[in-house]
Amino acid sequence: MIATLSILAILVVITLLFINFYPSFGGNTTKEQKLIYERSNQYKDGKFRNNNDVPKDLGFSETVSLAYKFFTTKVPNGRPKEDLKPQQIDSVSIADYKGEARMIWFGHSSFLLQIDRKNILIDPMFGAVAAPHPLLGANRFNKEFPIAIDKLPQIDAVIFSHDHYDHLDYESVLKIKDKTNHFYTPLGVGNHLKTWGVPTTKITEMDWWQENQFGNLKLVCTPAQHFSGRNFNNGQSTLWSSWVITSPTENIYFSGDSGYANHFKEIGEKYGPFDLALMECGQYNQMWSDIHMMPEETAQAGIDVRAKKIMPIHWAGFKLALHEWTDPIKRVELKAAELNISVISPQIGQEIIVKDSVNNYYDWWKGL
Repeated sequence: MIATLSILAILVVITLLFINFYPSFGGNTTKEQKLIYERSNQYKDGKFRNNNDVPKDLGFSETVSLAYKFFTTKVPNGRPKEDLKPQQIDSVSIADYKGEARMIWFGHSSFLLQIDRKNILIDPMFGAVAAPHPLLGANRFNKEFPIAIDKLPQIDAVIFSHDHYDHLDYESVLKIKDKTNHFYTPLGVGNHLKTWGVPTTKITEMDWWQENQFGNLKLVCTPAQHFSGRNFNNGQSTLWSSWVITSPTENIYFSGDSGYANHFKEIGEKYGPFDLALMECGQYNQMWSDIHMMPEETAQAGIDVRAKKIMPIHWAGFKLALHEWTDPIKRVELKAAELNISVISPQIGQEIIVKDSVNNYYDWWKGL
């Protein structure tokens, strides 16, 4: 009995030390910052909130049951048969690019946007697993990237949508922070960046509906219906968002992670139409559909934001749900055809011209 209790005590101490001191968990909100966040309409009783009363707070037994189901359910075709092979891009062609606005997908929700002679990274997650430690998650679907991260040119701005591990990665931030001029985040997310050595002067935190002029670009932090947290005790301590990126000639929408709700129509009415909408479509389940859209809702959300075409994102990167890995793209394309909205489905690394009206992408995922 004494030996068992001693082992348990040691495990508890190790867990507490890991949670409190392992750098990947990031920073925490200070009392002074909480006073500032109270000015936000989204902040109440010490936490950020959605406009709708979601997500539901799960009890301990519900959390354990959900975790057990996730880790024990075998999903046929839950991962590609082999690692996805991105199209490769020459670093010189990126550094010297002066053409019309284009994007390069790194898989999941990560992009390089080249627009108005600026290089912008969106949710740059280049880690192997979407977890605080490599042993706590399954490897991503693509080991390689379109370009080695250390070959990326100087980055003018990085935009983050929220602080979950599949969007904000500690090691990725370390790799890009010294070559990045500025970071834009929803309220509170900057605390993680500061903890990881990013100077406060290089961070701009924004609330929903706030606009910021970045050269000739307008960046707007817009609503999403999601949640946040990187630790057991800091849920909803930072805000989550979608983003609008507008140049003199292009208009782009990035959904971040979100359940389907009225905010898509509000964004479309205020900032649409969009040349391209990058819409979350993956890692869904009816059990958490309030914070992750089903594919059919993704297509409808594209209509709501008044997008000329949509690109499904949040798939082809990680297995974070119980559906087949190609289920998102198949279902959203079917619904989009019914709703008469264009869908593009580029391969990882393939050039995406923002205003291109021709869909020259093929079903690259078939058979994988």
